[in-house]
Amino acid sequence: MLIKYQNLTIRNAGIEDASLLCKWWSDGKIMAHAGFPDGIKTSEEVIAQSLLKDTDEVHRRLILMVDEVAIGEMNVRNMGDHTAEIGIKICDFSRHNQGLGKKFLSMLIQFLFEEMGYKRIILDTNVKNLAAQRVYGSLGFTNLGVRENAWEDQRGELQSSIDYQLIPEDFISFCR
Repeated sequence: MLIKYQNLTIRNAGIEDASLLCKWWSDGKIMAHAGFPDGIKTSEEVIAQSLLKDTDEVHRRLILMVDEVAIGEMNVRNMGDHTAEIGIKICDFSRHNQGLGKKFLSMLIQFLFEEMGYKRIILDTNVKNLAAQRVYGSLGFTNLGVRENAWEDQRGELQSSIDYQLIPEDFISFCR
């Protein structure tokens, strides 16, 4: 997958990205919202092996780039029934609060609907992630509800999530 808009690029992650992903995933500040406030303890080799298993048809990890510099990651999972589940992390904190998450999501969603034929996109976020909730709402996602104490983070603290869905007729693109 390769998607470009202005100076932004979304591309497939490859084994050459294992070192960067390992660095990001080991950082508890980056991974806290995903339930890993102490970071994920893994190795470049394990990540490289998992990237070899990614396929466009089932699961794909993507690298987000601004001016050819990697600043974050996304993933897409084919859930069947024309439904894709997506996720995003802007890992470079100096790039937060610049509207990049909204632009990258818009790029990916437009591609998934128009080029890949998906009819529904789903995602979830931690109830504490207010910035993500604003972005999802601005793109047209519908809040399907909160799952209270649905999972434990790596420290054993219960976390609640909000489930969202987006259908093509509700999508508000920012990259046309």
